This record gives sequence, C-alpha cells and structure tokens, in this order.
Amino acid sequence: MALVVYAGVGWGGLWIISSKLSKVENILLSTTYFGPVQWYQKLHRAKSVQIEQWENFSKQTYRNRCLIATTNGVQTLTVPVEHGDSLLIKDIRISDHGNWRHLHWNALKSAYGESPFFEYYQDDIRPFFEQRWTFLLDFNEAIRQKICELIDIQPVVSLTEMYMPDVSEKDYRETIRPKHPVSDSDFLLKPYYQVYKEKYGFLPNLSILDLLMNMGPEGIYYL
Repeated sequence: MALVVYAGVGWGGLWIISSKLSKVENILLSTTYFGPVQWYQKLHRAKSVQIEQWENFSKQTYRNRCLIATTNGVQTLTVPVEHGDSLLIKDIRISDHGNWRHLHWNALKSAYGESPFFEYYQDDIRPFFEQRWTFLLDFNEAIRQKICELIDIQPVVSLTEMYMPDVSEKDYRETIRPKHPVSDSDFLLKPYYQVYKEKYGFLPNLSILDLLMNMGPEGIYYL
C-alpha cells in the first residue's frame, strides 16, 4: 500500500509522520467518553466503523471514563451512570450524582489551561459540561462528532443494529481499555508536545483532549 510522509516544524520540534493514503479495514469499536488517541487513530484509519450499542455496559472502561495529564500525573475522569450492571450500553443513563460536570470541567481547565490550544478550543468543549444528556451513548456520540470536526477527520460511522459476537471486521471493543490493554501492533504513536513532559516524560494514549489541547490542528498528523 502506498505511503505518504508528512514533515514539518511544530510545537514538538521537527516531526516526521507516515500515514497510509487509503483506508485499510472495517472495524468495530466500543463507545468512549473523550476516548484515547488509540481509539481515534482507529476511527481515522478505517474504511468504516461500527460502534457497538447492544453490548452490556462494562465498568472501569473508556465507555464512561477518560485519562488526562495533570500537574500531579495522570487523572481519571469518570461519568457516573445509573444502574449500569447488566444493562445494554444504549440504555445506560447518566447520573447527576456528585456534580461531576462541574468537577470534570474544572479538572480540564486546571490540567490544560496553560496548554497552547486550550483557549482556542474551550468554547467547543465547555458545552458538554453545561448541557445535560440522558443517555451515555448519545452524550459520547455528540462528543465524537465534535472532536472529529475539530481535528478535521470524516470517518464513516454507524451504530450496530444487533450485538455482534463474531465479526469479520477487526474487533477492538475489548482491546482498547485503560487497565490491562491488549497488545496492538497496529497502534503507532509518535511522542508529541505535552505541558508536563519535562516532569513526567511523554504520557502515551491519553484522552484525545490531550492531543487536541497540546497540538491543535497538527493533531491529525498523529492519527
């Protein structure tokens, strides 16, 4: 397959990134809350993507949590849900417990307020913490659509019409997860500029917000 090489000078200095010219496969993903860079790389590189809505909700996954870089290291932001056990992901309702919207937005401001692109993107991201969604899947899909707009990718995405236990597409529903992730040789990430890089070194595969706030329009070249 043909390759194209992008090169230039950005916030992280000289970068050289190879990207495939043509899409490579049809894939299956779980829904995510401001999903990790790996998830968005899959989204960007696939011919088409199905997002699973008929699976049972799984706790402690990216379905309702994301990871961000803070002055104290990596922090987990979790969206509380109502009665998640044994419910289909499409039926999971967001809980208003604990004033989480306010806490998440304040955490993002604290973490990325000094990043190069926070002021540029904050008006696009803030509404997700001011409005209320009933269902987690709808909330995540609204986030996905906005993030795709901001990083300028146009994936072909649909929701599954039934649960897919055996699929011909590449199945990443349980591969991309915060704890004990499955090895993924297709996931290649070049280190990029991060606000706390001198303190912690490069922190890989955080929320797409980390890439967006630190690299801005150049973020697409890391997907």
